[in-house]
Amino acid sequence: MTRFFNEKELEQVATAALRAEEMVYNYFKLSSSQWLKNRYDIKTARDLLPHERVEGPFAQVLKYEGRHQELSLGSSVFSLYHVCIQDPAVIMLMVEQPRIGLAPFLLYILVHELVHVVRFARFEHRYENACEADVTLEEEKKVHGITHDIIVSQNVAGMPQVFEFYEQWY
Repeated sequence: MTRFFNEKELEQVATAALRAEEMVYNYFKLSSSQWLKNRYDIKTARDLLPHERVEGPFAQVLKYEGRHQELSLGSSVFSLYHVCIQDPAVIMLMVEQPRIGLAPFLLYILVHELVHVVRFARFEHRYENACEADVTLEEEKKVHGITHDIIVSQNVAGMPQVFEFYEQWY
């Protein structure tokens, strides 16, 4: 049976999301008008559509086209990104790697995925992949490097173990 995040774990997701947004916002020096707050959504596995659930990655970014309901012109179409956290994969890692804490791991994942969103939105990397697993190895290494750079100076409790887990990606 698949287990989803419980209420306490969902609170940790919400806390990590707020912190990740602030860290990524500051790193990229985005103005409030540049920030993508209304251009992405963070979802956990319970709320994912079947095609948004994947085996393997802890999260993925999917791109959709959005349009304001009151506007019917093609020029009103915008990109909407879904950060899809894969609860079962994260929970399994917590069981397999008890040294890694959920809060710092979620922060790392969300900073990582928001870096992808910013890079896609700024056309620094083209979004043309069906899932995170299809993103090029070079791009993944670049995003992991940026993620590390964003977090390393923040003194996050438990983050050294997360960095150790991902050290092959830097």
